Amino acid sequence: VQLQASGGGLVQTGGSLTLSCAASGSSLGYYKVAWLRQAPGKEREGISCIDSFANSHYYGDSVKGRFTIFSDIAKDTVDLLMNGLQPEDTAIYFCAAGSVPCTTLLAATDQTPNIYWGQGTLVTVSS
Repeated sequence: VQLQASGGGLVQTGGSLTLSCAASGSSLGYYKVAWLRQAPGKEREGISCIDSFANSHYYGDSVKGRFTIFSDIAKDTVDLLMNGLQPEDTAIYFCAAGSVPCTTLLAATDQTPNIYWGQGTLVTVSS
């Protein structure tokens, strides 16, 4: 399974972007899907996860109330709608998928087994 993250770009403070995670080789509907981000000089941070089987969503405290994760069944993507963007949201955003729990996905590193990763998309929020 190969993941493709897209939708990043440059936006002003307070603006919005929607990121999209698509898969080839399988359907995202079979997996839990998470979005993580890594800002320059910081550790990777798990920010949101969707478990369609359990109809549950998770948001980190830093994005709760501003970001929304959802599955677009028609497009077979998992999208992240980001509102109220702030300069501290500037990061490379990755999507990750797996059959593991969302808690595992959100804490995943490159060494975590059974996780599929997208290549990342850059979000830059100007002040």
